[in-house]
Amino acid sequence: MKIIKYGSKQLEKIYNRGAFKKPRVEEKVKKIIDDVRSFGDEALLKYTKKFDGVKLMPRQLRVAEIEISGAYQNISPNFVASLKTVIENVNRFYRKALKKSWRMKDSDGVALGENYTPLERVGIYIPAGTAPLVSTVYMTVLPAKIAGVKKIALISPPNKFGQINPHILVMADLLKVNEVYRVGGAQGIAALAYGTKTIPAVDKIVGPGNIYVSEAKRQVFGQVDIDMIAGPTELVIIANRSSDPKFILADLAAQKEHAKGLAVLVTNSKALAKLIKSQSQDQDGSIILTKNLEQAVEVSNKIAPEHLEIMVQNPKRLLKSIKNAGAIFLGPYSPAAVGDYVAGPSHVLPTAGTARFFSGLSVCDFIKSNHIISYSKKALEKMREPLEKIAGIEGLVKHLDSVKARFL
Repeated sequence: MKIIKYGSKQLEKIYNRGAFKKPRVEEKVKKIIDDVRSFGDEALLKYTKKFDGVKLMPRQLRVAEIEISGAYQNISPNFVASLKTVIENVNRFYRKALKKSWRMKDSDGVALGENYTPLERVGIYIPAGTAPLVSTVYMTVLPAKIAGVKKIALISPPNKFGQINPHILVMADLLKVNEVYRVGGAQGIAALAYGTKTIPAVDKIVGPGNIYVSEAKRQVFGQVDIDMIAGPTELVIIANRSSDPKFILADLAAQKEHAKGLAVLVTNSKALAKLIKSQSQDQDGSIILTKNLEQAVEVSNKIAPEHLEIMVQNPKRLLKSIKNAGAIFLGPYSPAAVGDYVAGPSHVLPTAGTARFFSGLSVCDFIKSNHIISYSKKALEKMREPLEKIAGIEGLVKHLDSVKARFL
């Protein structure tokens, strides 16, 4: 790991690490999306064979119930039991965040409010890659379920045998997701966005993926909603001389298990910086040396990391100054791994500095609102003058007439 001093120009590369467009990826993804829109299931089968090395029949795109029930035989017996506490943690967190419809009235007969209703149909992408992200199933499905989404379609790329990891299938079954499809990549995102004969279109797509999946989500946004465009995972640790270096080294090492991830220690302790540099087993990553913890917070806010660990003696003192971070972990016994698996809040979080304007996946991502407006004649009469003035300035005569018609 390299030590970088506060104010160094080298920091600009970390601050400005946003997900830049890659024209070749953009073109390839556009071609895939166009093919799926034009040829539907046929295109899905073609790209599954090309990218996953699996030849499927159209009827095999959807995972059969017998395959899902059979998955229980291929997992450890205590897998299901160990998930009960985790599922309850996630449920408890998101039940607190659920919004309720509301109304307000005044004496003139004005009634205003908002109705919150869940999305009709949601698509969830679960990567397979080098390791199946089983935790992403409950971290995405549960907030959607709590929001009231009735129809959830889960897609995941098959392995070389045409199978989806049994833990993913069992997890989906436990959460009563009855639509599971063996398709991944940009072609899977296109299928969710535009629909095929086998896979009905959805209203929103959530879940992480590789650069092709992220680019596909970017391109279909507008046809459907998406959660965010995620990049490589990130960790920033704010620490000082009171921090335990063993914990810092362990968390940095855990972060480097992810390919191309960002691992940064920000500290005002020269001794700690030198110690971590000398004991780190990985040459990647950065140690940013600041004069004080205020500068450390400033650096963190500029990075706007996915995960931020505050490992100082009184982390709550710094918390009030943190503006940009996907998830914040306070104290020495709150490693990012707790958030990845068991704490409750979803681990689907903004990356590449987008924590400046994006939030982690929430129950609110699966809800839309309708504005409710009800006026009595008396209330409309009271607001007639300002309404007519504004409409007159804008030159919308028929808008004026629509109000006048009620007083003729």
